[in-house]
Amino acid sequence: MKKELTEEQKRLDADLWIIAITTMVAFGIYAVIGSSLMAFCRDSSISVWPRLLAAAAMEFAIAGLGITIVCLLRKESFTSFGLRRQNLLKAIGGTILCFLPYIIYVVCTGQFTGYKPLTIMVSDDLYKSGAFAAIVGTLIIAVVWGFFEGFNYAVICELINRRYPSKGLFPDWGALVCALMCILFHPFSFSALGLVEIATTFIAIYGMLLVKRATGNSWGCVFAFLFIWNAL
Repeated sequence: MKKELTEEQKRLDADLWIIAITTMVAFGIYAVIGSSLMAFCRDSSISVWPRLLAAAAMEFAIAGLGITIVCLLRKESFTSFGLRRQNLLKAIGGTILCFLPYIIYVVCTGQFTGYKPLTIMVSDDLYKSGAFAAIVGTLIIAVVWGFFEGFNYAVICELINRRYPSKGLFPDWGALVCALMCILFHPFSFSALGLVEIATTFIAIYGMLLVKRATGNSWGCVFAFLFIWNAL
């Protein structure tokens, strides 16, 4: 006989569907307007603010809007998903170790052109617009491309693991799904080097989320996207 779902399982299913549909709709919009949006954002003849806000809105819609909707609907605070001081250094240190293969790959393949945390395509124009624009713009970048992109994985992973709990390190269903999401949503080639990049990315994201699970602290995920993933 089909096992009847508990109310908690039904709620978690609904939450995951909200995130999945929101993310896919946003990603579908990006697939249609992405080229035009990127051309708009790179056009230095246009004021930097509409370009920054347009890019930030698209990025937040893909990585952040879904979990925000769920937390508002369920009246759950972000802190309940591991934003705490306890085990902060362990979470960050463990996350750095998980990203080491990816960092080595980037450096060894000549993709590293300088360490640039909190930098996106409009950052140079922000810096030219004065101290206020540089400070406020960098804070927006930190929140959208750093905090939400990293925290998004932490929340999705935890919701999946609440719904489909696993005891061992592999498979950790939440970490597995999030690692595959990261690979699918970013361009990779299927050359020998491309496969190495996929492998190191998988190790980084899967490992990062295992560290979050072990420490109960999500700041390692945020740190990874602030100071590693979007900085190399």
